[in-house]
Amino acid sequence: MKRPAETSLKSLKALSHAFLKLNIKLTKMSPLVVKHPFTDSGIVGLRKKDGGIAIADLTGDSASLRAWREQIGQLIDNAEKPIDLFMMVTKSYKLSFLKHAVPYLSEQDAARFLSWAWVITEAPNSHPNLSKRELLSLFRSVDPQKLMDEEEYELFCGLDDVVTVYRGVTSYNAKNVKALSWTLNRDTAEWFAHRFDEHGTVYEAQILKEHICAVFLGRNEAEVIVDPKYLQGITPIQE
Repeated sequence: MKRPAETSLKSLKALSHAFLKLNIKLTKMSPLVVKHPFTDSGIVGLRKKDGGIAIADLTGDSASLRAWREQIGQLIDNAEKPIDLFMMVTKSYKLSFLKHAVPYLSEQDAARFLSWAWVITEAPNSHPNLSKRELLSLFRSVDPQKLMDEEEYELFCGLDDVVTVYRGVTSYNAKNVKALSWTLNRDTAEWFAHRFDEHGTVYEAQILKEHICAVFLGRNEAEVIVDPKYLQGITPIQE
């Protein structure tokens, strides 16, 4: 993919406005909890003409919804940097936004926003709007060094040619063993297998270093992003 030398802020703003027009998805906890690229709650504060704040329900009042969209639209128009727009997008939509934003991003920004979105997204391997192939394509489209900070890249460069990795799963994701996220640390995999008081399973596998896209240390998980089709010898560890 040929990337622009500089990120197009104008194109990102147009994309943001398109995401803003998406319908608000209701949940079992609506209106308190909803799903939308620019809000996690249907209950928001709207600025009044006198400068005060009015509490509004976006799920039950079309006028409030229009007013909210206008106010968010103004924030989008006033954004001075690409990071301002990415900060506005809710966590659950950051990877979806990135997927559509990639053609407008410089390689540096694409790598920066991908690593950030990946680390803060809950269960990114099971993302409803991006397949494993699409996620892997995002990682493969940027220079690994740009994905990692200095410490992470130093660890990445020091990996053996064949790397042993671990993954802990519970009943929630037991069918998603061949995912992108693994770890260099068995204890971390054990934690994932037993969180939420579950009796999950820890898997061990080997993979060639050339099929590892990145190492992330941000959550103290020693996470490695791999191309899962190259995992070898996937075996459950007996405790």
